[in-house]
Amino acid sequence: MAGYESLADSLRFERPVSPCAVVIFGANGDLTKRKLLPALYRLAYERRLPAGFAVLGVSRTPLSDVGFRDKMRAGVEEFLENSPFDAELWRNFAEGLYYLSGDIGDAAMFDALRRRLAEIEAARATAGNVLFYLSTAPSQYEPAVSGLGAAGLNRAESGAWRRLIIEKPFGHDQASARALNAHVQKVFDEECVYRIDHYLGKETVQNILAFRFGNGIFEPLWNRRYVNHVQVTAAESIGVEGRGGYYQQAGALRDMIQNHLLQVLATIAMEPPAEYAAGAVRDERAKLLKSIRRIRPGDVARQAVKGQYGPARVGGAEVAGFRQEPGVDPAAQTDTYAALTLEVENWRWAGVPFYIRSGKRLPKRVTDIAIQFNRAPLSVFGGEEGREFPNLLVLRIQPEEGISLRFFSKLPGTGMKLRPVTMDFNYGASFGARTPTAYETLLLDALEGDATLYTRQDMVEASWAVVQPVLDVWAETKFDLPNYPAGTWGPAAAGEMLAARGHFWRVP
Repeated sequence: MAGYESLADSLRFERPVSPCAVVIFGANGDLTKRKLLPALYRLAYERRLPAGFAVLGVSRTPLSDVGFRDKMRAGVEEFLENSPFDAELWRNFAEGLYYLSGDIGDAAMFDALRRRLAEIEAARATAGNVLFYLSTAPSQYEPAVSGLGAAGLNRAESGAWRRLIIEKPFGHDQASARALNAHVQKVFDEECVYRIDHYLGKETVQNILAFRFGNGIFEPLWNRRYVNHVQVTAAESIGVEGRGGYYQQAGALRDMIQNHLLQVLATIAMEPPAEYAAGAVRDERAKLLKSIRRIRPGDVARQAVKGQYGPARVGGAEVAGFRQEPGVDPAAQTDTYAALTLEVENWRWAGVPFYIRSGKRLPKRVTDIAIQFNRAPLSVFGGEEGREFPNLLVLRIQPEEGISLRFFSKLPGTGMKLRPVTMDFNYGASFGARTPTAYETLLLDALEGDATLYTRQDMVEASWAVVQPVLDVWAETKFDLPNYPAGTWGPAAAGEMLAARGHFWRVP
């Protein structure tokens, strides 16, 4: 398995992309101008897109093709990451941008979409291949899928393909996720459905597979005999940033843990796949998610912590609490912080706690995985250093991607005194190359028909099964909120949850 990383790169960047059209529903929204169009433009910049390529934006807002192109140019110029903007390239790229105004609930719009795609196919030689991207409000997913099916747009002529990307959140709870899966699969075959989780497209999340299965050093230690516990942290220093109305209905457990962080946990803890292929990798992720012990209702108070930030003075400025944010109910019970203690019931991980936390208005923005190894069984040097600073492996996802390993070294001088030191790998400094954005990677994979980094039906339903007992108990419980000031590391109960097992949260 030493060739995981190089194999993945060669498949992704050397395999030709078929001529095709990308239809973006909700094209007038933020995601399109901030992420999707900049990613597609960058793929064009790197000559990853075929000559026969087009984008058709669909939204209710009346707009011409030219107006759409101008709006997308402004978005690409503003949000393109670590890349130059080439005006000449944009002119060529923009020739393939089109727009259709219409309502997803109107059957006539899908008839117009079918006609427009036929025109684009004739003009741009897209060969009848279409990738549909649902970048709408979740309430529009089912009507959009139904409309595509009723208009026959889910099926292509022989030799062509139709694929569907669905943005998160995929469902609001376990029941709605199952219902949405059932609805989608009435119209599209499962192998044509790509449920996107942009965390899986991050280079450092992919690098977990390379680190684990491309090296012979750590994998023998990657089990209950040597690992004491694992912490997964996704901290944000910002608040809800004007999205209070949406966030009030979601919360940290749904918004971050159910999807992003459980997928990260599955990548850390999964068994080695038989090969680096979509089916094999996703099978192992799914098995891991299904192996997570479900939290019983009576254990929720012990294994889950709900938090909400209150007003505070941070960095010399007054920061509003969540309940003071625009569009938020002054009595909202929303979790802006959530922490779980999970256990994986298999032979590799039995008895090892996995601690997951995510929150807003914490002291810094950081996402990382910390794997703490067991202490040495006996300190032959007479000190207690190993008890206070055990060996620690940290995989940093953002903002500074890399890997660090903490171990002990002798202090210079006489005597045998030890102190912890860190060996550090920095992703950017080591490779000196621009890192593709998650959406570049994931869009290119979908265009190539590679679903390795996308979630499957059983993975989505298994991750909802993990958090559903907590959501159910929280929905029936009135909490005394807010319970942590903005700018701190969350409620005291989160620390107490770990202390009950003799552990404590590390400070990233």
